[in-house]
Amino acid sequence: MQRREHMKVSVFQKAKKGNYYCGDSYFYHESDGKYICALADGLGSGELARESSQIVMDVIREYRNESVKTIMKKSSEKLMGKRGVVLGILRINFMTKQYTYSSIGNIGLMTINAQSTKKRNIPLAGYLSSYEKPFKEMTGELEPDMIFIMFSDGVQAREVSNPYFHHREVEHITDTFAYLNQQPLEDDTTLIAMKYYEESL
Repeated sequence: MQRREHMKVSVFQKAKKGNYYCGDSYFYHESDGKYICALADGLGSGELARESSQIVMDVIREYRNESVKTIMKKSSEKLMGKRGVVLGILRINFMTKQYTYSSIGNIGLMTINAQSTKKRNIPLAGYLSSYEKPFKEMTGELEPDMIFIMFSDGVQAREVSNPYFHHREVEHITDTFAYLNQQPLEDDTTLIAMKYYEESL
């Protein structure tokens, strides 16, 4: 039986100038009528930041069907003795037509509906470390052709107000962002563009 999916994803990622390793890590997965996408930014930059962010992605991959509270707790345990991270987790339920975004720190999320109305979350200060900390959670109604943009703090606020984010193809969004950011960047940068299709791909 051919697998049918509802989410189309395109990703831009680039390390801070002078670094080989990007301190950001991401993970996304769709199955059983659900979708999850997570993005973590390790504090600082380089290999140690990458190590911490990848640890959290490994936890999410293993516990992706568990509650966000469980994921945060397991991540905290694994980060013992490591650098902290800021983290955003997007979950979509195709059956209930709802999405949930949970975050700690400044991982941004922007939604754009078919009428090009933008909505942005307000990040919660702080970061995930070896100690459990409160996280923010928001929910919303899933709409046909809705686009989700998740990004680390290497993406400037003024950049996400650019008109090309209204384009309905996610590859166009990330390709244009990459074209405009060919120069060395001041911070690790990840931008994940996702589009929901009511009729599976």
